[in-house]
Amino acid sequence: MKNKKEPVPPERHETIRRGIISLIEGNPLSARDISGQVSISEKEVYLHLEHIRKTVNKSGKILSVTPPQCRDCGFVFKKREKLRKPGKCPVCKGSRIEEPLFSV
Repeated sequence: MKNKKEPVPPERHETIRRGIISLIEGNPLSARDISGQVSISEKEVYLHLEHIRKTVNKSGKILSVTPPQCRDCGFVFKKREKLRKPGKCPVCKGSRIEEPLFSV
């Protein structure tokens, strides 16, 4: 067996969720932008955003989601409850879709 060193996570002074909240307060960002700044995967960002939505609502604030939009036909996913970017447009079946933006 080889001696592999365990990767050391970066030192954090606040929780990941609080870091995300402080990033998106008044500043709309996509999940990709958030993942780059907080150093976690985009998939993890969506999991944290689900919890942030509940936490922020308890404090009297709202997690605002700018809905994704199809770049080909302009269809806006207004009624979508999921936070993730949709795979394809229901109107034109295109997959060129802008990411949703999140802010508090």
